[in-house]
Amino acid sequence: MGKDTFDRAADAVKKTVDNVKDTVHEGQHRAAADMERAKRETLGNEMTAREKIGSAVNEAKQRTQAEYDAAKRDVRERT
Repeated sequence: MGKDTFDRAADAVKKTVDNVKDTVHEGQHRAAADMERAKRETLGNEMTAREKIGSAVNEAKQRTQAEYDAAKRDVRERT
């Protein structure tokens, strides 16, 4: 087994590990975003306007982070 073959195998393992990490992180972010939305839907009028805005911002942040993790995987797959 030549060095080139070993390097390709090591790169494939690293890519797989990175993809799994990004998939897990994406799922965590999407779950957190869904929880924020559910919190607003459940509590509704019990939340102040400031709490609703903060919750909406947190949801948007979590969804953005999830999309970032998905994009990293997409870029990795194309290289």
